Amino acid sequence: MEIINVDARTWELIMKRIEALADKTEDLCRNTGDKSLKKWLDNQEVCQLLGISKRTLQTYRDNGTLPYTQINHKIYYRPQDVEQAIDKLKSK
Repeated sequence: MEIINVDARTWELIMKRIEALADKTEDLCRNTGDKSLKKWLDNQEVCQLLGISKRTLQTYRDNGTLPYTQINHKIYYRPQDVEQAIDKLKSK
């Protein structure tokens, strides 16, 4: 393990910058509203809402009908995107 010494003034500057970054992040999250994945839907929830199979959902992702976000191997959908997809499907 390597030990690094930092003088007190430098440490205070680093901490102030970290706090400023945290404040900016909080402001951005507050302005955008949804700051967690709790409001996002997973594959199973979307299939149930749309009344479709997982394979059909895969087709919607592939052809761009339904936007999604992938984190690691898990796929999430914004509720408003699912609502738009429902509207598109109804109009066909």
